[in-house]
Amino acid sequence: MPKYSTRSQTKLAQCHPLLQQVFNQVIKTVDNTIIEGHRPKAKQNSLFSEGKSQLKYPKGKHNSLPSLAVDAAPYPINWNDRERATLFAGYVLGVAAEMGIKLRWGGDWNMNFETKDNNFDDLWHFELVL
Repeated sequence: MPKYSTRSQTKLAQCHPLLQQVFNQVIKTVDNTIIEGHRPKAKQNSLFSEGKSQLKYPKGKHNSLPSLAVDAAPYPINWNDRERATLFAGYVLGVAAEMGIKLRWGGDWNMNFETKDNNFDDLWHFELVL
């Protein structure tokens, strides 16, 4: 059975308990890594400046503590494999739904009205819908 590295565990611990529940269930079946949980002001604004985030601090779901968002990817990571990212997201969303936890995935922003560009692709991003 896969398990999280110390680094992934530390990043997941920064996330809302509901996100922790989902990803602690996901890791039992699918090897994955937690890329990011909480994101401080300097990093959020840097990613915004680089075009890697649509929101400036403090508007991002990563900016609260605990974080309302997590970035995660199947391991080993292949940043260019959209199909694998999409299959992983479907699994994560299915696990969350079975647990009664509503998540939004960054690969499908159709339901996200906070971003200024609904075509923004963030295949590794999952956030709570509270």
